[in-house]
Amino acid sequence: MCGIIGVAGVPDASRVAYLGLYSLQHRGQESAGLVAVDGAGVARSHRGMGLVSDVFGESVLSALPGDVAIGHTRYSTAGTSVLANAQPILAGWRYRDCRGCC
Repeated sequence: MCGIIGVAGVPDASRVAYLGLYSLQHRGQESAGLVAVDGAGVARSHRGMGLVSDVFGESVLSALPGDVAIGHTRYSTAGTSVLANAQPILAGWRYRDCRGCC
């Protein structure tokens, strides 16, 4: 049982996602994480162990600019409760502008 939120097309999406994670905290209290993507396609992430309010402060949210964000709270049903298992996991990020592709 975990909590997941996605936000798109919103200025300062990480702050909106943070509020969503806070309201979903009952779905997972072991760890929390956010990935935000800015207009240039640069993805930044932060994750940590504990409650949402313990993992994210003003300085962390300020370092996650962008208008797209995804967040996750974890309640482990498999795997141990360690930072390596906290999500979302950002690996091999590649940005592609799809305007006009479809």
